[in-house]
Amino acid sequence: MRHQARHPLALVVIATLAVAGTEALTQVVAPTNSAPNPYRTIEGWAKMPDGRIWGSTAAVDIDPDGSSIWVAERCAAQGFIPPSQMREGEVFNCDGSNLDPILKFDSSGKLVKSFGAGMFVFPHGLHVDFEGNIWVTDGVGRGAKGQTVHKFSPDGKLLMTLGKPGKAGAGPDEFNAPSAVAVARNGDIFVADGHGGDTNARIVKFSKDGKFIKTWGKKGSAPGEMDGPHTLAMDSRGRLFLGDRGNNRIQIFDQDGNFIDQWAQFSRPSGIFIDRNDIIYVADSESESVSKNHP
Repeated sequence: MRHQARHPLALVVIATLAVAGTEALTQVVAPTNSAPNPYRTIEGWAKMPDGRIWGSTAAVDIDPDGSSIWVAERCAAQGFIPPSQMREGEVFNCDGSNLDPILKFDSSGKLVKSFGAGMFVFPHGLHVDFEGNIWVTDGVGRGAKGQTVHKFSPDGKLLMTLGKPGKAGAGPDEFNAPSAVAVARNGDIFVADGHGGDTNARIVKFSKDGKFIKTWGKKGSAPGEMDGPHTLAMDSRGRLFLGDRGNNRIQIFDQDGNFIDQWAQFSRPSGIFIDRNDIIYVADSESESVSKNHP
C-alpha cells in the first residue's frame, strides 16, 4: 500500500520515523538535524525540454508504477514568489505563462508527459491517488483561476474541480489557499485548506464524487487547531498526518476529524511522505531560516 503527501520547498528528506505506534511518542522531542544521511543527491537527474528551465518545484509524488515521478512546477518562476508580489498585468508564477506545470518523468529522468498550461495560478500540493489520478491544489486566486483543487486523469483530462475558481472563502464549496490534498482508498477527499496569515485553517472532507461531508479545525495552537495546514499524508491505518507548519508540529487525526496525537520532533513540516512500510519522511524546509520562533 502506498501513501503520499508532500510539498517540499526543499526536496530533501531530513527525518524518518516508524508511525505504527503513535501512543509511545506523545512526549515533546527536540528536533534533531544531525542524524546520518544514507541518501545521495543526483544533480541534473530530471531533464527539461530544450529552452525550459526549472522553476520553483511545488510538489512531487510517485506514480503507481513505482518508478515514475509526477511534479508540480511553477512554470519556471525562480524561487518562491508570494502573492504579495503579484502585479496587475504581469506574469505571476503560472498565470500568464504558456508552460505546463504538471510534469511526469520516467525513472531515467526523461519527461514523458506534461499538461495544465493556462489552468493554474500557483500550483501548491500534488497527490497521486490509488487509481493513478493526479490531484493538484491551486493556492492563490487571480481572475477566474485559483483557490481550487483539480483532479486529472493520468493522461491529463480534467475530471473534477473543487472550489470556486478565483474566489476565496470559507464556505463548504470554497477554499482560501488550499495547500494539500489526499485521497483515501474509498475515494474520500481531504483538503488542507489554508497557508497561514488570514487564510483558512481547516481540513475539508468530500465524498469521492466531490460532495461536501464536513470540515474541522480553526486558527490556533491547541490540539486540533491549526496555523498553516501545509501538507497531508495517510498511513496504512487510514490516519491523516497533517503538517501544521505554523505550529511546528504534525497532528494526527482519524478520517472523521478526531484528534489522535501531535508530534513536535520534526520542527517545521513543509512536506510529508509515508511509505508502504509506514515509515514517515518529513521535509523540514525552513527551520530558523524564515521564522525565528522554532528550532
